[in-house]
Amino acid sequence: MKRARHALLSALLLSAPLAGAAGDSVVTGDPWPRIRKERIQKLLPQAMARANVDAWVVFCRENDNDPLAIHVGGENAGGTAAFLFLRQGDAVRAVALSPAGEATALREVGPLDEVVPLERGVDLYAQVAARLAAAKPARIAINASTAVTVADGLSSSQRTALEKALSPAQRKKLVSAEDVVSEWLSVKLPEEVDILRKAAALTSQLEVEAYQSVVPGKTRDVDVARFLKKRMAELGVGDAWAPDQNPNVNSGPTRGHSHATERVIQPGDFIQTDFGIRVGGMWVTDIQRFAYVLAPGETQPPKDALEKWEKGKKGSRIALAALKPGASGWDVDKAQRDWMREAGSEPVMWGTGHPVGYWAHDVGPALSGGAKPRPAKGQSLRIVRPGQVFAFDGFFAWQDGAPDAQRIVSVEEMAVVTETGAEYLIPPQEDLVLIPSAPAPGQSGPAAPRPR
Repeated sequence: MKRARHALLSALLLSAPLAGAAGDSVVTGDPWPRIRKERIQKLLPQAMARANVDAWVVFCRENDNDPLAIHVGGENAGGTAAFLFLRQGDAVRAVALSPAGEATALREVGPLDEVVPLERGVDLYAQVAARLAAAKPARIAINASTAVTVADGLSSSQRTALEKALSPAQRKKLVSAEDVVSEWLSVKLPEEVDILRKAAALTSQLEVEAYQSVVPGKTRDVDVARFLKKRMAELGVGDAWAPDQNPNVNSGPTRGHSHATERVIQPGDFIQTDFGIRVGGMWVTDIQRFAYVLAPGETQPPKDALEKWEKGKKGSRIALAALKPGASGWDVDKAQRDWMREAGSEPVMWGTGHPVGYWAHDVGPALSGGAKPRPAKGQSLRIVRPGQVFAFDGFFAWQDGAPDAQRIVSVEEMAVVTETGAEYLIPPQEDLVLIPSAPAPGQSGPAAPRPR
């Protein structure tokens, strides 16, 4: 049986061997400081212009730092520091007002044009107000948002102190930084896309490798998850989201975002593995791979199982075709949901997809909102741009006995938006991973499928 299982799975493993692979083969050294500086210089001016913002202020401090601290250079802040980004034509001037004891180190490693040391006792907020008065911005972005969580890092006390220091005219210029943050962080540099491409390949390989360990009737969903956790530790990669829910291995009715359970994998099951890794301490993936457990004596899934898989796969291809510059996130979701209705799928509560890169659910256009006949709004109204990376599903869902029990094929891939459309980061899953069951008494084991 071990030989038969290997034959059935080997064609689906990517050619790059996993032996000796490690997170440092995806990201060499520490490129983030250099990439971060390039992002500020090349991408932030465009983002601020699109958001119609002239100045952006971020406050960083120890123990309760702003979620964007690592993106602006304030991840090692001790005393409170202010990072000001002032748009000047097609460029941005980046200035930090830092406690004197940390200014030297910040000057050496920070992605900034100027670091101003402030002696103990100097009013930081008054200094920020003076800098803003000299720059004369029409709109000042601050990290306060109800829609974009990572753009909501300004604390209540910090906002009170800032507004107290600003003049009445300056206070009227304050706006949420959510548009700046979404426009800036959603677009990745080509070097970052290359990193994500390598990380996606490793993610997919690990998922398919994990299916080699499945013995129907014995292996539990949680065993597959533990296998992947072990491989992550061996390769030195981190979790793309909450460790207790990564990976989510599910061979039964859908459970949404959750942890793997003690359910024993059985013949006739689709197995869904939703998995992501973090590389270089910064970049994350979000990919699903699907397997089907053959009954004893089967060499292929039943026709209806294959039809479900093909319909879900086509939904992914339709979403990819709709993912192009100038479209809204709503447009992409609507295209796939139209196909779901045509294919006879049950509706699902989740959107087609989301940006991915620094977080599994990154900022940018949400590929959602198309389930109901209403205009796009919120994050689904945002426009798709070249350089954005998305994880998205091709859905096919059906009822599984009880009214609230649903099974879903959700063919999740990652793609980058190009100047003319979008392309998968790695070859998408075309065929189900087939897992054989032990033959019944008197039967021979299943034969390996013919090469395609």
